[in-house]
Amino acid sequence: MEADWSLDGDHSHQIEVVSPHTEQPIARVAASLPADVDAAVAAARAAVDRGPWPRLPPDERIAALRRLADVYSQRREQMAQLISAEIGAPISFAKRAQVGLPTMMMSAFCDVAETYPWHESRPGFFGADVRIRREPVGVVAAIVPWNMPQFLIVTKLVPALIAGCAVVLKPAPESPLDALLLAEMIEQIGLPEGVVTVVPGDAAVGAHLASHPGVDKVSFTGSSSAGRAVATACAANLTKVSLELGGKSAAIVLDDADPEMVAAGVRSASLSNSGQICNALTRIVVPAAREEEFVDALAARMSALKVGDPADPATELGPLVSRRQQQRVRDYIELGRREGARLVVGGTDLPAGLDTGWYVQPTLFAAADNSMRIAREEIFGPVLTVIPYEDERDAIAIANDSDYGLAGSVWTADTDRGVRIAEQVRTGTFGVNQGYTMDPFAPFGGVKDSGYGRELGREGLDGYVETKSIAVAG
Repeated sequence: MEADWSLDGDHSHQIEVVSPHTEQPIARVAASLPADVDAAVAAARAAVDRGPWPRLPPDERIAALRRLADVYSQRREQMAQLISAEIGAPISFAKRAQVGLPTMMMSAFCDVAETYPWHESRPGFFGADVRIRREPVGVVAAIVPWNMPQFLIVTKLVPALIAGCAVVLKPAPESPLDALLLAEMIEQIGLPEGVVTVVPGDAAVGAHLASHPGVDKVSFTGSSSAGRAVATACAANLTKVSLELGGKSAAIVLDDADPEMVAAGVRSASLSNSGQICNALTRIVVPAAREEEFVDALAARMSALKVGDPADPATELGPLVSRRQQQRVRDYIELGRREGARLVVGGTDLPAGLDTGWYVQPTLFAAADNSMRIAREEIFGPVLTVIPYEDERDAIAIANDSDYGLAGSVWTADTDRGVRIAEQVRTGTFGVNQGYTMDPFAPFGGVKDSGYGRELGREGLDGYVETKSIAVAG
């Protein structure tokens, strides 16, 4: 699959895309330079300030995005293969989630936009007729990580385009191939010049884009530490910014929950994509009196996972995205041992039968304390930590005792009781008897160190418009 994805400009700077399974290069992509970012922002600025796109009626923009959804659907297989190759996602997960979710999100955003209040009128307090207009925010810098690249791109790009914005998209250096394939599709539907530009590059390229004075809004997904740097850069220019950052989400298991149901649900919500998902349920908070039941059920599920070649449709857990990420996760596993948590399943050895690739065994710790670093810091790998609690109040306190607030869940035979728990946990999203499902009609985002701003639903469109009031005297 060795390829040279060419870009116009200086080709002496390249990004080498390496397979996490074989540890061999699979593609080389021309890397953007600061001058390329400047040119992309200038083109976007011209598209916003003088071009037709923001001036089209919303229904014409929606129609264009529906055409993109059709083209995207036709190339789903190719997109899934690319994502699986570049980040190591199992091909079954790549087809179902890495590509299936973006396909669904495109259509869902168009549905939301068709009933969105682009214009409304209301009587003013002083007697004037007040007319409200929602207009495009302008030039958007969309900066995305590698873990769910197309999903994260689509949740920014599509609402921004529907709103009438122009977008400069910077994918992660680990996953530029899917973004460039999407750019081909966008070119196929014939959007005006400058409306979408892709600038592959490293963190320095992202920093230059986030601090660019020609950008009106930055939409960033990534780590909390990187999010702070992005927010600081935006503050200098008073650039609007939304941040979807890290998480350390808790699954609160109540005393009436079924261990097998919990284990099945947590396996899906926590270990998909090798645990490299920001809203993964990584703290499993269980009643102390039943801890061993839940630990045994989780251990059985995790031990049965098929780890291996992401191209194999039977594979459930692929490699981590990079050697650096693999070592980071291994370091946390060793730290958990030193902190005194009990290692139940997994560890730092390569899974059986795998001599190459950036793999980590699915790993389960029990008898942990919420003060341990493995319970407080985002590991971003297939590592789960079971924490016992004494009563319901204690469980809620443990869930809330975190710097993060992105997601969470509660597992119980009593749905009303579960909803009452959900209302007391400080997160942006929450699931009752499920991990959070990323419903396209519902807002997604976090609180505390998990960031601010919302994506998906009507709120996902709100982030890309400015609200203008026009008062008309009677």
